[in-house]
Formats: sequence, C-alpha cells, structure tokens
Amino acid sequence: MKIFKILCLTLSFAFAIQTSQAQDTVRYTGKTLVNADYHHGQLTPVVGVHSIQTFRANRAHPELAENFGWTYNHAPMLAYWNNKFYIEYLSDQVGESIPPGQTLLQSSPDGYTWSKPDVIFPIYRIADGTTKEGRTDVAKDLDAVMHQRMGFYVSTKNVFLVLGFYAISFDAKDDPNDGHGIGRAVREIQPDGKYGPIYFIQYNPGYSEKNTKYPYFEKSKNKAFVAACKELLANKLMTQQWNEEADRKDPLITLQKQYKAFSYYHLSDGRVVGLWKNALTAISSDNGESWPENASRAPGFVNSNAKIWGQRTADGNYATVYNPSEYRWPLAISTSKNGLDYTNLLLVTGEISPMRYGGNYKSYGPQYVRGIIEGNGKPADGKLWVTYSMNKEDIWVSSVPLPVTDQVKLQVNDDFSKLPKNKALEKWNIYSPLWAPVKVEGGALVLKDKDPFDYAKVERAFPASKKIITSFAVTPKQNDFGLLEIELQDAKGLATVRLTFDTVGVLSAKAGARYKNFMKYEAGKSYDIKLKLDAHTRFYTVTVNGKDVLTSLAFQPIAEVSRIVFRTGSVRRFPDVDTPADQTYDLKNAGEPEKKEAVYLIKYLKTEGF
Repeated sequence: MKIFKILCLTLSFAFAIQTSQAQDTVRYTGKTLVNADYHHGQLTPVVGVHSIQTFRANRAHPELAENFGWTYNHAPMLAYWNNKFYIEYLSDQVGESIPPGQTLLQSSPDGYTWSKPDVIFPIYRIADGTTKEGRTDVAKDLDAVMHQRMGFYVSTKNVFLVLGFYAISFDAKDDPNDGHGIGRAVREIQPDGKYGPIYFIQYNPGYSEKNTKYPYFEKSKNKAFVAACKELLANKLMTQQWNEEADRKDPLITLQKQYKAFSYYHLSDGRVVGLWKNALTAISSDNGESWPENASRAPGFVNSNAKIWGQRTADGNYATVYNPSEYRWPLAISTSKNGLDYTNLLLVTGEISPMRYGGNYKSYGPQYVRGIIEGNGKPADGKLWVTYSMNKEDIWVSSVPLPVTDQVKLQVNDDFSKLPKNKALEKWNIYSPLWAPVKVEGGALVLKDKDPFDYAKVERAFPASKKIITSFAVTPKQNDFGLLEIELQDAKGLATVRLTFDTVGVLSAKAGARYKNFMKYEAGKSYDIKLKLDAHTRFYTVTVNGKDVLTSLAFQPIAEVSRIVFRTGSVRRFPDVDTPADQTYDLKNAGEPEKKEAVYLIKYLKTEGF
C-alpha cells in the first residue's frame, strides 16, 4: 500500500510538471495599452533609444539612394559579424510584390554611419512560358520578386552567409510566399567585405540546376562554404524561418502550418519559444525538432498582421519588440525576467514620417521589426539592436540600452563641451534621419535639417516633477528659415509648454490655439534659456540671457512633466486610425531636399526642482 501511494504521488507529480509545462506560454500581464490615436501610442519611451535612418528612398535622385530610385523597401534583417552591422532588405520599384524585385545589403562599423546599399541578390529573369500552380498566367518578359523571412546565418566555423528567396508574382494580388516560387539563394560575405558567387541552397518543386540561373551550393569548390550551407540545412530552428516560401510539404520545415514571420529564443531551461505574426506562440522542448500541433495567441498581447520579434537580451532578460495595435505603429518593447511573463510596454519608435511615394500594400508606420537572431552576432556595445522599415519605404535601426528602463533618478546636468563624445547621448533619445541628422560636434548637440518631410528630434528624461526648472542654451545658425520646437512633456508624450524658434526670426510660446511672440532672435547668437514651470498652477516663466521675457499659462494641463523635447519640425498627426489603408499618390517634390539646411546647437541642459 505504501509503495502504491508513493507511485501515485510520483505519477501525480510528473503529470503536474508535464501539465505545467504544457500550459506554459508567453503572456502579457501588464496594464499598459496603446492609444493608436497618437503615433507614440501614449507610451513612455525607453531611456536612451537611438533611432537612425540607414536608407532613404529617392526616385528623383537615385544617386542619393541606391542608384535605382526604387521606392518600395521593406522586410529588413540584421546581423553583427566581424565587428560590423549588416542589414539586408527587399526592394521593388514601386509597390509590394510587383516585379522586378531585388535584395540589397548595407553595412556599418557602429550602427550610425551606413554604407550605400549593394545589390546582394540581383534581378532574376523568369523563363518565358513559366506557369504557377493555381494560376493560368504564363510568364513572358517577367522578372522574379524576392521574399524572405531569413537573412543571415553565421556557421560554427564563422562562415557568414546571406540568403534570399526568388519568388513568382504575376500581378499585384499574387502571393509570392505561396510555396510556388523558384528557390532560396545563398552566398558568402567574406571577411574583406567581398561577396562570393550566388548559389541555390534549396529549390522549390519543379526547379533544379537544369532550369535555374545559379548552381546548387554543393558545386562550390569552397569547402568551408559548402559545410556552412549543410550546417544551416540541418538547423531546424533556422530552416523553420523558411516556412512560408518553401513547398508546403518540404521536410526541412518542422512545423508546416502557415504561421508567418517566425522568430525564436531559448529559455533558461533549454526550451525554445517561437513567435509569429498575430502574436501566435508555441514552445518546443527539443530545439525545434518538434512543436505542438497548433500555436496559440499569446494572452494579453495585442498584435495584428505585423512581425513580432523576441530575444534574450545581453543582461539575461528577455524582450519582445512589435507594433502593439491593429496598426503598424507605434514600435514598442515589452520585457520579461523569465521569457514567458511580459510585464511592461514601453516606446521604441513613436514617429511616422510622411509616406512620400504611394504603392501596392504600403502601410504606414515603423514596422516589420527584426533583431539579431541567436548565433548571428552580439554587438560590442551590449545593446538590443533592431531594424525595421518606415512606411515600407525607408530603412531604420534602433539601439535600446540595457537594462530597459523608462526612469531616470537624477536631475540632468549635461554640458556637451565637457562630456566625452561617446558618452554624451547615453541618456538622450534621438531620432536621426539622413537629411536631418543628430550628432555631437564641436562641444554641442547639433540638429540639422534639410528634409521637407521629416525632422531631427532629441529628448531627455528627468525625474517626474510637478515643479521643474530646465536651463539650456540654443544657438540657431539662421533666423529666416528652419524651425525648432521645444516642449515639456509628461510620460505619455502630452506637451504642456512649447517654445518655438520660428521661420521668421521670432521666439514664441504656444498659448492655447494662438502663439505669443515674445522676442526676436538672431542667427548665430547663443540664447541661454531658463524655463520654470509649476504644473499644478500651470504658470511658467521664461528667462532669456538673464532677462525675464514671458510669464504665461501652459497650453495643456498635465499633472507632472518628465522630459524635454527638441524637434526641428511641427508635431505630426497624420496618419491616424481613420486614415485609409492605401496611399495611391506621391507627395510633390518627394525626392528634393530643402535648398538650405537649418542648424541648431544645444550647448547644455540642466534641470532642477524648486
């Protein structure tokens, strides 16, 4: 009887463990939700995020872009290898999956300065007479498009592979990832930066060396390259990313359900969390050799038909980065101690620049985020890096410091003439387009702007305060063009005070629906500004170069303020939740910069309570 009781207890305990593991799932237990009426979703920013534009599309001046002038650029992938960052992304002439298509590659030594894109997988002409299962079309003078959910692979022998998938799309509504494409191409990126020959690593049914442009990888005489390809083919987690483009019954793919945009990470107990679009999730106990029959939606997560990225971060925690709404904005991050329970929701990117070029299936917002997948490198700075497209048009990266936090405990005392250049922006959030860059130069934080459609933006968090004095020095290099807005905001991004260096040499303050012009400013002159605010009474005073120049009421009531924002443009409201999904028009002069570049220097920023 005693043995029977022990046996029953043992079985019960084993069943409880099995049941517990079966019930394990990624979940969001936080209380913060997004308000998509705002581009930032009213989320609090992670302190110290740097967002850098790596590529800006330009049809009018291809030489300023990638020499082609193509305006659909999307689905970037990220890796870090041989002390360099690499981005691979898709490119079509105008709209999604309308041929021709190609894949481009950029690199950077630091994540801030990026190379001009190279064509890594060129335009591929489909043989005349080609047909596609399920359609009656017959190819004639047709080029392939590209579609891949995986970009890079670093082998255990440190061979660096880049991959792309050649797909067939007969028209704007044809699906390039329907399993009926041509095949997956591969080539090596060598340590000297050169590229090896292109091969196919996997053909779809009906294709082989006999009827395709590139040979099978095993024909390569580079033994290390061949070994790296074979190693990749044997890695079930890597090949699971191929699911959508591969044949629906391809034995390389473990879970053949048509879940989209797979990303994964390992838990501390060795199990693997898989994530797909629409916040679908599942856990594998054998390193991707098998999965539950069906994935389930992660409880509490809000995510539509956009990618969700998950990874274990360098500090031993976990993060998911995604658009937590039914729209492709904002770009947010949620963190977890154990990789299953996600408890917060913070802002990574809350900007949407104007879509300059309309096109097929071009969506607004910072979207299709990917980080650096396990094995594809660890950046030297230890930060979490992600890449994404803006409006399926421009390519961006963001770096997120670890540990992820939205709080600062100390008041600000940043003097850019004294701070080390590589440390000066550690606590600053920056948004830096190619035509409106943010840099520390000559002992000052410099904001430049020649972009008619975008702006430079920096913000600095300080301890949440009902009463605050912010002191800073601004030098406008011009007073007859350009715009600099300075705002005090709360944690949700609501502004209460706005000062403006306007386009006609006037320094003004927002007062309800109007502006108070309180002084003229001169080009090249430095202005030491002290802004003293009592959020409870809403009164604030402005002192410029030691002289009181304005006492006024804040234009919007908030309980407390926690950051200051400097922006070389006006706040943006378009698109909003009621904006039509598809933009069919181009903006006027979409490829032209401003004739003059506005420049603003910020020499220091100090904050204190009172």
